[in-house]
Amino acid sequence: MDKLPFPEQLLITPASYNDLYVFKDSWSNVYDRCFFGDKIYCNKGFFEELEARKGSVMLTPVKAVKGQAEVLKQRDKAADDLFSKAVSKVRQPIEGFFNWLIEKTDFQRASKVRSTKGLMVHVFGKLAAAFINLIF
Repeated sequence: MDKLPFPEQLLITPASYNDLYVFKDSWSNVYDRCFFGDKIYCNKGFFEELEARKGSVMLTPVKAVKGQAEVLKQRDKAADDLFSKAVSKVRQPIEGFFNWLIEKTDFQRASKVRSTKGLMVHVFGKLAAAFINLIF
């Protein structure tokens, strides 16, 4: 990886909190933006409404449709594979950034933290150290 992407926003949520809900809470009021997500963001109705109201689109790899006839799957396979590969290629630096953060900070290991305040110190302290290390 030549260059890490620059995050516009960092959010901390419990691991059990669905990424789509985080998006809806934090990003669904953003106008005229193109988002690239993984398959968890496949929610056609929500994102069609977002595009109509805010002009923002979410591009995700194509998710298989349960019960779809085999002939339809095969007809669309080449286009779906090409589109999914393009979306994944754009997402690769983002995934690389997540991996870099985890590798450099190990902030997911917080077993000795006993309070919310302690968790915030743990996470943001490690993030600050990683970014300072990146600068110097």
